[in-house]
Amino acid sequence: MDVPEAADACARVVDEVGGAVVADREFLDRVTLGILARGHVLLEDVPGTGKTLSARSFATALGLEFSRIQFTPDLLPADVTGTNVFDERDGSFSFSPGPIFANVVLADEINRAPPKTQAALLEAMEEGQVTVDGDTHELPSPFYVIATQNPVESEGAFPLPEAQLDRFTIKTSIGYPDEDGELELLRRRAGRVEQSPTVDRVLDPDAVAALREVPESVRVEDDLLRYAASLARATREDRRVEAGVSPRGTQRLFETARAAAVIAGREFVTPDDVKRVAEPTLAHRLVLTPDAAVNDVDERDVIADVLDRVAVPTVEAPEA
Repeated sequence: MDVPEAADACARVVDEVGGAVVADREFLDRVTLGILARGHVLLEDVPGTGKTLSARSFATALGLEFSRIQFTPDLLPADVTGTNVFDERDGSFSFSPGPIFANVVLADEINRAPPKTQAALLEAMEEGQVTVDGDTHELPSPFYVIATQNPVESEGAFPLPEAQLDRFTIKTSIGYPDEDGELELLRRRAGRVEQSPTVDRVLDPDAVAALREVPESVRVEDDLLRYAASLARATREDRRVEAGVSPRGTQRLFETARAAAVIAGREFVTPDDVKRVAEPTLAHRLVLTPDAAVNDVDERDVIADVLDRVAVPTVEAPEA
């Protein structure tokens, strides 16, 4: 699959999902970025905005196996990864896979589970495998986590630690629809019997695997590599930031910029690609100082200021 074919495939997936989810194109593109960049996405928004519907719709459009895990305070790691079950007939143990063994896993309200259960996802998200009782089990490929969390409720919630947040390539939100969008939502509901809309399959697992390889062929000039590194380093020097973007975050910025170029149908990255993905890729990786947190400083504003301060390179389009 080449870049134009990948761009067309992404557009068809987004169009299909957009027929079910009333959301901005930017939101749908950001979720697609996570898929293309072989990462994971964290959706933070109030209940009822379509987070679960978005995850299920993307899985269906991509032709991938979908699994939903409802995170609760009493959820155990084994409830996510699976466990070894004793067989009385022959006195042996066999592994019973948990719901994480799917291509697209929706970790619903992930911040409602205790830290030890949240940590069960760390190995899976980073290495595509889980270890149970000393045995390692490979997860299906492709493997993609879409996690959701509710930012307005704190009772019975366990904020995600920085190590967990750093595993998510993209953090974004759907937001409330505008008046026209909400009216369109009601019109769609009036035109069907089922409460939830449905989508059709656009791709299949082999096509998705090929699609995720395409960004590796996208060219990135040295000036843009230096620009991405400078943005990350600038976050560590900001007085409002206690811990800036990690080297892993710098790499994710590089990967999402290449994915953004693919969605745009280009075989090379531009400064605008880097700037477009900087906020959803980097903001959630910042740890603010206590003073900044008390003063309600928004991590997204820090990234916006960094983008304003760091000089943008002038890069000409590479010759074919």
